[in-house]
Amino acid sequence: MIVVTGGAGFIGSCLVWKLNTLGRTDILVVDEGGELPPKSSNWDKGSVAGYMDKTEFLKRVQKGDLKEKIEAVFHMGACASTTEQNREYLYQNNFLYSRILAEWAVKEGIHFLYASSAATYGDGEQGYSDAESAIPLLKPLNPYGESKQMFDLWVLKNRLSDVLVGFKFFNVYGPNEYHKGDMRSMIHKGYYQIKTEGKLSLFKSYKGEFSDGEQKRDFIYVKDVLEIMVWFWKNPKIRGIFNLGTGKAETWNHLGRCIFAALGKEPRIEYIDMPSDIRDQYQYWTQADLTKLRASGVQFNFSSLKDGIADYIRHIEMNQSYLTGRTTSIQSSGR
Repeated sequence: MIVVTGGAGFIGSCLVWKLNTLGRTDILVVDEGGELPPKSSNWDKGSVAGYMDKTEFLKRVQKGDLKEKIEAVFHMGACASTTEQNREYLYQNNFLYSRILAEWAVKEGIHFLYASSAATYGDGEQGYSDAESAIPLLKPLNPYGESKQMFDLWVLKNRLSDVLVGFKFFNVYGPNEYHKGDMRSMIHKGYYQIKTEGKLSLFKSYKGEFSDGEQKRDFIYVKDVLEIMVWFWKNPKIRGIFNLGTGKAETWNHLGRCIFAALGKEPRIEYIDMPSDIRDQYQYWTQADLTKLRASGVQFNFSSLKDGIADYIRHIEMNQSYLTGRTTSIQSSGR
């Protein structure tokens, strides 16, 4: 059996779909909520072996009360809000929970693959290398990034990087993110904003070296993320902490133009004030260093931002998930 924590969320539910296409339905989805959890439209109960609330799952792990033979754990579950300020909550939810599962997986000989984040890189002053010697030098800009960095450092301190696999996700976008509120990608937000207002709003720049909308991020389509994750699952001898981005930084202006192009409209972009509470935590440039990923044997060619956005917009236009073939509850609350 394969366990996917956060399996009803964005990347987790997409991963469940991907595993289904590979003939695997012996999947235990772990997420937050009771028998009918939020985000339940992201996955089909018929495509998995079962669902379990994350608290119950942790209790069973600690009691040794899981009767199923677990082959692998994809630990995607976490608080993913970059604006969350409750450090104790993030410590308990993102670090301690992850540590307990990792210790259990190591003890039981279970292949453990987990979600880290590019938020660990902070303002990029230390670069974007995922070399083990570089990771301790990183200075995240927010508590969320700190919680992810804390777990990466625990993995290194306990010499588990040759046992576990960590993915430093950069800006992932794609289907099944509708429930994420302000944490949704700008593609999802922008689609609805353009449809309702005819324009797209991007944040102004507060650094002289970046013009408005010329801030850059490494945007990666979730379909590409799935291919890499599955590659590591199928190649269990390859372990370590790896960047998962395209290796190419793109501007928000380019992203905006790609959305307009996918909609067949002329670009109309305006620049708005960035909320004061995130100005000091804002990443102006991110770009995954893929040296280590390529050296591991991954030679995958990532989708261009234009092609990824066009595919995602087609999904939204159909108002159904190309991943599951079922209608989804996409929320039109774009900024």
